Amino acid sequence: MARIRALLVVIQFSITVAITIFFMYTFRNHTHKVIKIWMKFQVFFLGIKIQEVGKLDESCDMLLLNHQSILDIIVMEYIHSRDLAWVAKKEITDLPFFGHIIKAPRMISIDRENKAGLIKLLKESKDRLSKGRPIAIFPEGTRTDGKKLLKFKSGAKIIANKLNLKVQPAVLFNTKNILDSQKLTCKPGIVKIIYLEPVQASKDTNWFEETENKMREVIEQESKKNEL
Repeated sequence: MARIRALLVVIQFSITVAITIFFMYTFRNHTHKVIKIWMKFQVFFLGIKIQEVGKLDESCDMLLLNHQSILDIIVMEYIHSRDLAWVAKKEITDLPFFGHIIKAPRMISIDRENKAGLIKLLKESKDRLSKGRPIAIFPEGTRTDGKKLLKFKSGAKIIANKLNLKVQPAVLFNTKNILDSQKLTCKPGIVKIIYLEPVQASKDTNWFEETENKMREVIEQESKKNEL
C-alpha cells in the first residue's frame, strides 16, 4: 500500500510541480504565495499532522535543519510565514524541468565541488537577506536516515558569522518514514519538530559546534524514546 501511495504521490508531484513552476514564472512578484498554496496542498494530500515542541522564532535570519526527506522542506514552508531562501545543491538546480523549482523562486544554488561556490553562497545569501528572506540550510550537506546527525559542513557557519546572523536550529523527526524517495514509499503520519533556542552567530564563540552538539543530543534522546 505504501508503494502504491508513493506512485500516486510521484504522479501528483510531477503534475503540481509543473503547474507551480508555470504560476511562479507568470506571477514573478508573487512566487512565495504560489509556493505556500502548493505546500498546503502537499501537506493535505500526504496526510501529514504536525507536532511542534518549543517556539519558532520567525525573526531569525537563518534556519539550521537536519535533513532526511524532501518533506523537510514541505513542512517548514508550510509552517513558516516568511519567504525562505533554501540553499540547494547545484545538481538539483541543473535537473531538466524540475530544476526550475529552485530557479523560479530564486533559491540559492551552490556547487560544492567549486572553490568559488562559497563566495557565491555568501553573495547570494546577502542578497536574499536584504530582501527580507531568511536563509534555510541543511548543514549536514546531505540526507540521513533521521536516526543520527552527520558532521556539519562549514558553509552555514561562515555565512552566519560573516553576516552576523541570528540563527534558529530545529530538528525534524519522521519525515523519511512518511516519504522515502529512495525506497519509494509513502504513508500518512506525524512530523515532529523540536525548536531549539535561537543563537547569535559570532566569530568569538563556539556557537556552531555547540549547536551541532545540541541538535545531535535531541536526535539521540528522541531515538531512545522511540526504542522504549
